[in-house]
Amino acid sequence: MSQHKLTPSDIQVLQEVLGADYKIGKIRLREGEYQYDLAKAIASFQLELHLPNVKDIVTRLYKEEKTNDIKFIRKIQTILKKMEKSNVIRILPKKRPWELQRYALSSFKFQDINKNSVVLVTDQEIKRMRNLLESISSQHEKSAARASSAKIKITILVFVIVASYTGILWDIMQPFINPFVLVPAFSIAVTCSLMLGKMLSPK
Repeated sequence: MSQHKLTPSDIQVLQEVLGADYKIGKIRLREGEYQYDLAKAIASFQLELHLPNVKDIVTRLYKEEKTNDIKFIRKIQTILKKMEKSNVIRILPKKRPWELQRYALSSFKFQDINKNSVVLVTDQEIKRMRNLLESISSQHEKSAARASSAKIKITILVFVIVASYTGILWDIMQPFINPFVLVPAFSIAVTCSLMLGKMLSPK
């Protein structure tokens, strides 16, 4: 299974698709036709927790050579746009302006324009995807908690360092230097500076 770095918004999109019931599609979804094949390909990517762009989809369905066929790529993009207007897929915002847009199904289950029920994944595949997504969501939450804790520690260390150096400057500006102020303040400043440097250095 492919590994892709998911953002919190990607996770939210995937969770919404998992939780969606039958959608009423305003397009025909019949096996062997472009719309069905594209929907099925996007479903297969989402089961891998990946939100594909048009080249990913074309590579999976028609091999890599077709990704260099600009006319064909535009044709597929036009069909995908129609599928979005028909409530079958969502076109997602670009992460960066120069990247290709990515696509997601609005659900794994549809009733197409001919009133046919179309289910693109099995219950077993949905269960496996849900377990994977829960695991990744849990990891994201732990990472966010660690990042928040690290920010708090950094803020405290910076405050203590500034306070310590302020104390040192105040002491040396006095007519008589008080070693009971200077030495502890200097020790604290050095210790906290080392701790801060360790926290900020790349691992």
